[in-house]
Amino acid sequence: QVQLVQSGGGFVQAGGSLRLACAASGRILSINTMGWYLRAPGKQRELVATITNGGYTNYADSVRGRFTISRDNSKNTVWLQMDSLKSEDTNVYYCSAVIHGATDIAPRDYWGQGTQVTVSS
Repeated sequence: QVQLVQSGGGFVQAGGSLRLACAASGRILSINTMGWYLRAPGKQRELVATITNGGYTNYADSVRGRFTISRDNSKNTVWLQMDSLKSEDTNVYYCSAVIHGATDIAPRDYWGQGTQVTVSS
């Protein structure tokens, strides 16, 4: 069974930094785009940053220049380096990846468990 397990996050003062990690495990045939999202109940998911397996990145305007997404394909892991954090960055961050698991008919979205990031002003 494919799983995405997140780590990192926590509490930091405004202007500080945090690093999130997300590792995929299980019987995986391939991983395409990996990324980080905000996902509030009853709302559409909100992009934070994504990275393709070729390394092409995309960022939300609100985090561009402050956050950096990266991945290691050999480790099936994606990171989000969050610098110059602001109080409005406070949220639960979810890792997502398009993965073709060994038991999947086709690639599909998988989600991590979510990580709380709290930035005090």
